[in-house]
Amino acid sequence: MSRFQAKTIARFKADGWIVLNTIKLSESGYPDLICLKDGKTLFIECKENGDTLKALQEYRIDQLISQGFEAYCLHATKGQIYPPCTQHSKQQES
Repeated sequence: MSRFQAKTIARFKADGWIVLNTIKLSESGYPDLICLKDGKTLFIECKENGDTLKALQEYRIDQLISQGFEAYCLHATKGQIYPPCTQHSKQQES
């Protein structure tokens, strides 16, 4: 687990979320974290400096969004890098 991923987990847990780290699923490309709170589910991919979002990861995020879930990629220094920020996701980063 990366330092940024651990920090993201701690931040969401402190805000009352249940956070599951998806170490290895039966299919590749799904986001690192599943966060659950008050009937809401977030899928978050965490990227450190120098790490890039792969095409399959973008596809999985888009796939989750098309099913009605909130899913995005957070970068350690750039914030949300995929999909482009929306007002709601900017609020999540605060």
